[in-house]
Amino acid sequence: MAMLGLMQNQPLLISSLIDFAERHHGDGEIVSRRVEGDLHRYTWRDVARRARQVANGLDGWGLAFSDRVATLAWNGYRHLELYFGVSGSGRVLHTINPRLHPEQIAWIVNHAEDQVLCFESSFLPLVQAVHAKCPTVKRWVMLCAADRLPADTGIPGLLSYDAWVDAQSADYIWPQFDENSASSMCYTSGTTGNPKGALYSHRSTVLHAYAAALPDVMGLSARDSVLPVVPMFHVNAWGIPYSAALTGCKLVFPGPALDGKSVYELLEAEKVTYAAGVPTVWQMLLQHMKPAGLKFSTLKRTVIGGSACPPAMIDAFREDYGVEVLHAWGMTEMSPLGTLCTLKNKHLVLPKEEQMKILLKQGRAIYGVDMKIVGADGTDLPFDGKAAGDLLVRGPWIVAEYFKGEGGDPLVRDAQGRAWFPTGDVATIDADGFMQITDRSKDVIKSGGEWISSIDIENIAVAHPAVAMAACIGVFHPKWDERPIVVVVKKPGAEVGRDELLKFYEGKTAKWQIPDDVVFVDAIPLGATGKMLKTRLREQLKDYRLPGL
Repeated sequence: MAMLGLMQNQPLLISSLIDFAERHHGDGEIVSRRVEGDLHRYTWRDVARRARQVANGLDGWGLAFSDRVATLAWNGYRHLELYFGVSGSGRVLHTINPRLHPEQIAWIVNHAEDQVLCFESSFLPLVQAVHAKCPTVKRWVMLCAADRLPADTGIPGLLSYDAWVDAQSADYIWPQFDENSASSMCYTSGTTGNPKGALYSHRSTVLHAYAAALPDVMGLSARDSVLPVVPMFHVNAWGIPYSAALTGCKLVFPGPALDGKSVYELLEAEKVTYAAGVPTVWQMLLQHMKPAGLKFSTLKRTVIGGSACPPAMIDAFREDYGVEVLHAWGMTEMSPLGTLCTLKNKHLVLPKEEQMKILLKQGRAIYGVDMKIVGADGTDLPFDGKAAGDLLVRGPWIVAEYFKGEGGDPLVRDAQGRAWFPTGDVATIDADGFMQITDRSKDVIKSGGEWISSIDIENIAVAHPAVAMAACIGVFHPKWDERPIVVVVKKPGAEVGRDELLKFYEGKTAKWQIPDDVVFVDAIPLGATGKMLKTRLREQLKDYRLPGL
């Protein structure tokens, strides 16, 4: 008979993170730039108290275990309270990307069956556009003080978040339940078809928070002042709010102000040591600093993910400002961290150029993420830095399936019967375990860290009466990494111009998802099954440059 260990069995729950932060880092600061424009300051002790008030408020509304509470919110203290109050009380926090088209937002809210929706005042027009299409939502809450609630919004029973929370008792005992219970969800548009929901558990979130804090990952500690520019609606700000509670670091939230000047002033004023975000934001920051001859007085490290970091940016941070850049890679389906790029001991003696070659890779797998590359026939490829194959991952914070089984079974099984998640990326892995993405096998475009579905772009083009066939591909852009263009074959005898077709997109998709250009061709290359060959199309257009660049 197997002998079990004689250890206490305590479930890994998100509520334990906020309890810990309150008890051991109670006076740790949380600073937020609000939509109102001012800076709000309080402590981990305050977050914990208000999270308990949120939990009491949800109990008062009779929300059942696992009911979904949605947010349309920036990075700020109220959003942080919901992170812990909603999940800690056994409900599921559903963070929604406000940059999506209203139709997409309504679809996601209905698919998730959200019961409550909490939103920032700056998203009022968006909520006014969708609320009538969201029958499952019983309560609409604006993240504002009672005196900031507009009089006539047209949204039935609209509440002020502060008034609702302040009316609740702060006495609350977090419930104990199975650590595999759902804690939060994010929809990804980084797949084909409808957005798909990744449903995280308490266990997966706590394990991810532990891993993210490791020295070779984000290396967070109670000595850090951390500014997450990555939005809390992008895979839970890469897990930083949870790792921050676990380590007791200071948190600095930028709210809606992500321009270079605002971010720089916040970094300096709050003595930020560590920041995280997509390359686009750092580009704006560097463009603000360089002409003015500004320097950082406290910033030591920045983690950059969401899309590949240009070598010039790593150089500028390292050489001009003395800031270490950590290249990261992950996915919504991975909670999101998969790899982070830090040098090994043996690399420290290498010349700068050799180190740079390594630092440009996406990095090494974090413990908790197993990864491999396979050929077209599914056989494992060597870790030699040369062989490129489909990147597969598995681990305790990686999805097994999407919410409501959307899109079918996403996993592939190996010869041993183990299930792996196909990332849709093509990569190499070298002998030291450093992974580098070389291509994308799926038809999605990443612009400034946000996914754009090429299929959606194509479908709109083909709806135009003059278009016979359309293919959307991503092309290089110095600021946004890549931007969509649409390659079009006209119907015989039909006429349509570039400007007319681009105008056709207006109102059918979010502004930033509208292609930057139209390229008219006689034919689009097709494969044996009639599928458009994007790889060949990219090859044909390799010398193409976006207008104005």
